[in-house]
Amino acid sequence: MKNMDGTLSARVMALKEAGRRTGRQVTVRGMVHALRDMGGITFLTLRGSETVLQCVCGEGFDLQGVTEECAVELSGLLRQEARAPGGVELAAEELKILSRPAAPLPVAVSKRKLNLNLDTELALRPVGLRNLRQRSVFRVQEALARAFRETLHQLGFTEIHTPKIVHAGAEGGSNIFRLDYFGRKAFLAQSPQFYKQMMVGAYERVFEIAPVFRAEKHSTARHLNEYTSMDLEMGFLDSFYDLMEVETLFLQKAMALLAEEYAGDVARLELELPDAAAIPTLRFDEAKGLAAERYGYRIRDPYDLEPEEEQSIGRYAKEVLGSDFLFVTHYPSKKRPFYAMDDPSDPKYTLSFDLLFRGMEVTTGGQRIHGYQEQIDKMLARGMHPEEFESYLMIHRAGMPPHGGLGIGLERLTARLCGLDNVRHACLFPRDLSRLEP
Repeated sequence: MKNMDGTLSARVMALKEAGRRTGRQVTVRGMVHALRDMGGITFLTLRGSETVLQCVCGEGFDLQGVTEECAVELSGLLRQEARAPGGVELAAEELKILSRPAAPLPVAVSKRKLNLNLDTELALRPVGLRNLRQRSVFRVQEALARAFRETLHQLGFTEIHTPKIVHAGAEGGSNIFRLDYFGRKAFLAQSPQFYKQMMVGAYERVFEIAPVFRAEKHSTARHLNEYTSMDLEMGFLDSFYDLMEVETLFLQKAMALLAEEYAGDVARLELELPDAAAIPTLRFDEAKGLAAERYGYRIRDPYDLEPEEEQSIGRYAKEVLGSDFLFVTHYPSKKRPFYAMDDPSDPKYTLSFDLLFRGMEVTTGGQRIHGYQEQIDKMLARGMHPEEFESYLMIHRAGMPPHGGLGIGLERLTARLCGLDNVRHACLFPRDLSRLEP
C-alpha cells in the first residue's frame, strides 16, 4: 500500500521553475515544439505549460525518432544564454521519449502565426491551441479572470455558483434556449441576475465567473450563443457610480498583472495595454449627440446604441477624452430590463451604464430596484405577470438594501484587448449557429 501525503516528485520540474536553476543539472519534461538542424548541432525547443526552453543537442546526440509534438524527458546542464528565449538554454545530455504522435500534424503549430481562416482555425482548435501565439490569447484571458477574482476578494466579495438550468429567463424576450426538464418547461440561464441579487441578501457582495446562454440567431463578429460572463452584485450602494469604481479597480489590477506576470504573452501578441487610471463617463444622450456632431451622422435609434455608433463614441473617447474606455450612463428605461432602477430625477432613464472599450460594449450594469412595490409596479407596467417570478420577488418582500451589479463579457474584453477581429478567436471552443464541436 502507498499513502498519498501531498508531496510531489522533485526529480522532474516545470520548465518555468527549471529556468531559475542556471548552472545546475536539471530534468524537465515537455512537448517538442520545434527542431532545427544546424549541421552537427540541433536546437530543440521544448514547450511547457507557460513557457518554452531551448535545448542544444550536440553532435552525436541521439534524436532518432524524435519529431515535433513528441512528449520527452530531457536532462542536462542549464546555462545562461542571452540569445535563447528566457535567457537560458539546456545543454542536453540525455533524452527519453515518453510518447509519439500517431500522424503528421494538420497544422504547423511551431510557426509564429497559423494564418488560417476562421473556420479552419476553429475546426483544428485542439491542435492549433499549441501554437504559442494562440496560447497567449488565452493566457491574457486567464489574467483578466484572475484579476477580476483577486480584486473582488480584496473588496470582500464572496464567490458563488448559480444554476444554469432555470424556470424563467432573467432578460426576457425570445433569445432563450428552451429544454425539456423531466416533462417540465425549463431554460438555459441568460444571466445569473436573479440569483446574484438573492445572494446579496445573504452575503452583501457576491460574484461569479460562469457561462451564460443566448439563443440569438445571429452570425456577427461580436456575438456568441454561449459565453463567459464575469458577474458581480453589490449591496448598500451609495450610488450606481460605486459599481463603475469597482470595475475601474478591476481593470487597473488586470493591466498591472498583465504587465508584470504576463509580459511574455503581451510581447508575443504585441499588445498595447490601455491606461485605466481614470475612466471618463458620459450620459447616454450626451455621448450620442457629441459623437454624431463630431463625425457628421444622423442618430437613427434614440433608445439604444448601434454597433457603428459604439465605434464612433469609442473614437470620440479616444480622440477627445484620451481614453480607450468610456462609461456610458443613464440608458433609456425602454431598453433596460424590468429590474433596472429608473432615475428618480427623470424616469425615462435608468441608473444603468455600459462600458465601451475601443468602440465596443464589454460591460452592462446598473442599480436594481430594491423596493417590493416598486418592482411590482414596473412589472405590471410592462405587462408582466409577477406571480411567475414569485421566488425572485421573495427577496424584495423580505427586504433588500440598495444594490446593483454588472456583467462583463470575458471573450469580448479579451478580443478587444488582443486586437482580434472576431470574438470567436477569444473563445476556446465557440458555440454559435453552426458549431457544436469540437
